[in-house]
Parts: sequence; C-alpha cells; structure tokens
Amino acid sequence: MTTSATAATAAANAAITAANAAIAAATATGRAGGDGGDGGPQQEPVTSVDGLRPALRRLREAWQAHPPGYAQRRDDLRRLRAALKRRLPEMAGAVAVDFGHRSHDESLLADGMTVLTAIDHLLRHLRGWMKPRRVGAGWRLWPARAQLRPMPLGVVGVISPWNYPVNLALIPLATAIAAGNHVFLKPSEHTPRTTRFLHSLLAEVFPASRVAVAEGGADLAGAFAALPFDHLVFTGSTAVGRKVMAAAAANLTPLTLELGGKSPAILCPDYPLDRAAARLATGKWFNAGQTCIAPDYVLLVGRERRDALVRELRAQVAARYGGLDDGARDYSRIINDGQFARLQGYLDEARARGCEVLPLAELHDPAQRLFAPVLVLDPPDDLALMREEIFGPVLPLRCVDSLDAAIAFINARDRPLALYPFSHDRGQVEAILRATVAGGVTVNDTLLHFAAENLPFGGVGASGMGAYHGRAGFDAMTKAVPVLWQARRSATDLLHPPYPRIRRMIDLLLR
Repeated sequence: MTTSATAATAAANAAITAANAAIAAATATGRAGGDGGDGGPQQEPVTSVDGLRPALRRLREAWQAHPPGYAQRRDDLRRLRAALKRRLPEMAGAVAVDFGHRSHDESLLADGMTVLTAIDHLLRHLRGWMKPRRVGAGWRLWPARAQLRPMPLGVVGVISPWNYPVNLALIPLATAIAAGNHVFLKPSEHTPRTTRFLHSLLAEVFPASRVAVAEGGADLAGAFAALPFDHLVFTGSTAVGRKVMAAAAANLTPLTLELGGKSPAILCPDYPLDRAAARLATGKWFNAGQTCIAPDYVLLVGRERRDALVRELRAQVAARYGGLDDGARDYSRIINDGQFARLQGYLDEARARGCEVLPLAELHDPAQRLFAPVLVLDPPDDLALMREEIFGPVLPLRCVDSLDAAIAFINARDRPLALYPFSHDRGQVEAILRATVAGGVTVNDTLLHFAAENLPFGGVGASGMGAYHGRAGFDAMTKAVPVLWQARRSATDLLHPPYPRIRRMIDLLLR
C-alpha cells in the first residue's frame, strides 16, 4: 500500500471512530437535541414484536389529536435538513462501519445529497401542493363547484433497505412528513450502526409522538408489515416484497413497493464506446453495484464491437480504482459475507458452464469483502446471474443481432425497474421506448432519473408498485378528497318524482 493511501486510510479510520463515539453518545442520552417542538424525550427504538402495536397506537393518537399543518410540516423538514447536513461526516462514518468500507464521497452523494435535494424540493412546493385544487363539476351539475383536497392519511410505515440506508429511509420519511403524516420507520438489520445513527438523528428532530423507529430482524419486520398502517412504503427485493404485500393485505394497507429486478442497458451501434463505458461504469460500480437501478446486464447490438467495449470498460476500472491494491478508498465493499458468497456463486457457476469471466482489477479479497468488478461474456439464459437480480459488481455482456432482438429479449422477461437505451438516433430510442415498459428510463446515461425530483420513481409489475419522489410521493401519502359544493339554488333540486313533469329536462341531461 502506498504512503498516501496509508495516510488516507488512517484518516478515514479516525473519522469513523469519532463518528461512532458521537452516535453512541447521542444514543445513550436518548436524543441529541431538544424535544423536536413538542412532546417529551424520544423513546428508545422498538426492539420487540410486542412493542410495535403500542408504538403505532401512540403515533396515531397523537396524529388524530394534532394533524400537522403547513407550519409544522415546514419546520419539521427544515430541522431534519439542518440536522442531517451538520452530521453528514458522522453519517458517512456509520455507513462505512456497516459496509466494512464504503467510499466516503459515495455516501455523501448517494445518502446525503439525495436527501437534502429531496427536502429542498418538498419545501419549495409544499404550500402549493397543500392547497385545494379546483376541478370542473360538469355542466349537468351547474352551478355546483368541485375541488380536490389533499388530506394526510395518518401514520405511514417505512421499511428501508441496507444498500442506501439513509437515502431510502429519509426520503420516504420526509415525504410522509411533508404530506402531514406521522412515521414509523423500520431500517434494515444489516446496517445496525447506521440504524443507530438514524435513530439519533430523528430523535434530535422529532418527538416520539411523531416519528418512531423499530430495530430488529426478519421476525420483527414481518410483524411490522402486518401493522394496520394508513400507508406502507417498502424498498427491497421482489421476493420480500411479495411477503410484505401478503402481510399488508389483511389490513388492506395501501402500498408503495420499490423492488428490483433485471435492469438492462441497450447499446446501439451508433453510440461511442468510450462514453458508453464511462457511463456504464458509473452506474454499475457505484456502491460496488449494490444499487437497485444499476445496469444489470448490457445488450450490445452487433458482435463486432464487443472486444473494444471490454477494453473500454477495463480502462474505466483502471482509471477509477487502479488494481484495488492501494487501499481502494473509492471502491465500496460488499455488505456482508452472505452477499459476497452469493456473488461468488454466480461466477463459479458461470465458469463451470464454460463462460468467459473477465476480472477487471487485480485484487479480489474475501477477507475484506472486496469483490472486484468483473464481466461475464455471453452467458446463457439459464444461469443464475441472468435469472436473478445481481446486486453487485458483476456485469453480464450479451451480444444480439439487432435492436428488435434486444427489445424481444427484454420483453420476454419481467418488466425492469430501470432501462438504459444508448443511442444518438432518436428513431432508435423512440422504438425502444414505444416497445418496452420499465419503471424509469435514463437515455444515454444511467441512474440519473432517480435524482430528478419531478420524475416519479417506482417500478412496474415484478419491479414494484406505486411511486414516490416529489409530487408523486406527496400524492401517494395523502388522500385527494373530492368535495362538491352545492349552490343555494340548483336545477338538480328538480330531479325527483313525479318524473313526467321534468321529461324535457331529463332528455336534455341525456343528450
């Protein structure tokens, strides 16, 4: 390891140690600041199944007594933003501990910037979104007036995953707060240090009557999903999403399911390989591929450019991470041994089936869960890595004969959470967009539609249900109550028996 890398690693370790001490101190005192505007001290996280329903009851009773108005929602969002901004280094340190190592800057971008941007967007638009919206009542009901009133639902449950443990917890939480709800959050058990940070952060901002946190494993998560929430947001795998939906069905709980699946990239013949490789590298190896909308596989139209694309991808890894033997400061680790073994199993199966497996960096270290970026060339359809979401730095590359073949390949499978067409030919891009259905699309890049707050984020079919981000999230976590205002005098007062006397009026209404 070089001297500079050693110094950087030592500095990072010191920052993590300081962050851990701050989290522990905040957690030990129960809260890091005041009482969040009302109520008493923040309670400890709910850690038992028996404690879930009493916590939900407290949240609902408090909401029923004082549904948050505009001033309260705005104040909550501002204080959450300020607290998170101040504690970003602490946040990044906590996430790094859970991952074994995670790029400090990737944490700031993916778990810091995204949340701050989302809160800014909510604050900018909240007053307008809360206003009743006038709609037409139709000439048959004239002179009645009609409107839609966005009303908060009550208590929103949020089950967040481990891959972006702050982003995917706080964006739905902030959206629920903006919509006027109280929130019960269940973070992933695979990121315990980050969960402690989240509890400490939320305890600084909110009273226990407005936001509660549950900590525990699969049993507690299953019981959490079965609570009678007014809305439930789950982010995770498709398999677990089915279980969450089944648990919520008993209470007819409305759901937003943000799942995953196989998100393809289509590389058309006209698109420059160097630029495609750079943008695929960002999408695939950011957070070591542990991203639900990472490109899961590439469909290269035409075989003649395959070797050149491999060279460009290898060059991108070398330029970004070197051989991963100098500390790999900017390359994140796999979250735990189980996930590392799953990814290694994909490669073992591919090699056993005779596939060409090309590591793109020198170091591959199970002891520190450092999984090097790797390509698998032309894998058959029945391999596990072509059937299951990869969620790691393994990138299958398939060659197809035509754009029509690429579209047919995608349409023969579950609808993806994300789709990435690469072409400067508008006609080719439009052909892809017309013929496929995906949760979201970024053209000529990857991941970025997630960061556009005016675009709803959500899957379709096996990749999810519903959407959030910006106005879409606000609408999902409110009820647009339809209200009809009747006038003092109205022709509809005449619509009653005996009908023969108003036959001409009925004929007019039926025209």
